[in-house]
Amino acid sequence: MGNIHQDQNDQNKALHHQVAVVLVPFPAQGHLNQAIHLSRILSSYNLSVHYVGAAIHNRQARERVHGWDPHSAANLHFHDFQVPFFTSPPPNPNSDTQFPSHLQPSFNASSRIREPVATLLRSLSAKFKRVVVIYDTLMASVVQDVVYLPNTEPYALHSVSAFTVFLYIWESMGKPFDVDDGIFAEEWNIPSIEGCFSFEFLNFMAGQYHMANLYRGKLYNTSRVIEAPYVDLLAREEVNGRKTQWAIGPLNPVNVSKGMKPNDKQRNHCLKWLDKQNPNSVMLISFGSTTCMQDEQIVELAIGLLKSEQKFIWVLRDADKGNVFERENENYVERVFQLPKGYEERVKDHGLIVRDWAPQLEILAHPSTGGFMSHCGWNSCMESISNGVPIAAWPMHSDQPRNTVLVTQVLKIGVAVRDWGKRKEIVRSWSIENAVRKLMASKEGDDIRKRAQKLGFDVRRSAEDGGVSRLELDAFVAHITR
Repeated sequence: MGNIHQDQNDQNKALHHQVAVVLVPFPAQGHLNQAIHLSRILSSYNLSVHYVGAAIHNRQARERVHGWDPHSAANLHFHDFQVPFFTSPPPNPNSDTQFPSHLQPSFNASSRIREPVATLLRSLSAKFKRVVVIYDTLMASVVQDVVYLPNTEPYALHSVSAFTVFLYIWESMGKPFDVDDGIFAEEWNIPSIEGCFSFEFLNFMAGQYHMANLYRGKLYNTSRVIEAPYVDLLAREEVNGRKTQWAIGPLNPVNVSKGMKPNDKQRNHCLKWLDKQNPNSVMLISFGSTTCMQDEQIVELAIGLLKSEQKFIWVLRDADKGNVFERENENYVERVFQLPKGYEERVKDHGLIVRDWAPQLEILAHPSTGGFMSHCGWNSCMESISNGVPIAAWPMHSDQPRNTVLVTQVLKIGVAVRDWGKRKEIVRSWSIENAVRKLMASKEGDDIRKRAQKLGFDVRRSAEDGGVSRLELDAFVAHITR
């Protein structure tokens, strides 16, 4: 019996050696992060994985990933491509919308790597039986030459929730079929996309989605444990034709806490601070890498956190520029945040303010973390959900307002801090204080946390051998190595 299994394993390895996988991520932090996590997962199947992009964005993905070391994956290869020069303007905290329009030059430049990607694909297609191209849906134009290579198969990676993807597609089709009230309840008051994107980015998306029919199938960074009804809706023939899809999330590592070493000298100071706190007593406050708050809003947030009397880690840093490594330039001027006078001294016993990149995944995995005030980017949602941490939702732009509905209304694992309908107003300190207290120090918050912890447990199980997400992942690998 053992020899039979060994023969099967040897056959699988031989098949996998005949397949190369090329990952083409979109150059925003949450998208880069999901793609590099997927690279790790696929390389663990003994597949040759090639991660492509501008040199600065590949470096960004490698240096910011948490939960594993990109240099430890023997089958993972990075391809640094030249992109046209682009300006890297600073974020504008006083912009009409909070969409990071200052990153548009970076997005435009990164969409100009079609030629080097095509060259790589031709090279790989001559060496491998099959080349599988997994591209972010916002990078379709970059991989359009797959149609000229008969042994190359493209698959689209959606980096947002199934809930949000389905809504976008269903609405764009004119809502061609009815959806059960239990799946989209009227009282949820699902927001439109007004105010979610800049006009320029909407045009950019339209250009990418124009090439939507490239794909052979779709991948979603979600789990049926989280979004089964919406995954099923996306599988309907009216929406997806007869193409296959796989819900293979969470892509982020789900057992980060098991690898934590309390005595590790290189361990981040945030984690050492958390070691001294009680279980579920600390709220992480972080609004992602593209959020730029007004000075007045930062002061209100500071006061709200102080008055809540709850422990917190606040990641207080400006939004990324198109080139995140400009900070290394000696002439770079960092934004100075004006907190209330004497603020850090007043909160030093129960609050930690971090002004650099923080290990979000490890913080969320820490047993002392009991809440997460977040912009509800899908990458952050999945990291929080998989660690069983409830969310205080404060959406800023893009898919975040609809993810907020999923978190607070559908899954009921969070509370809303900001009413999206009042997005142009400053969220006042009393409102922030109330949201923090509700999540961290109330019976309602305890109930929300229990639901989040149960969902997190189920999601982690789904990623184990025999779990629903692992089975979908295995099915995808079996499909591309058939």
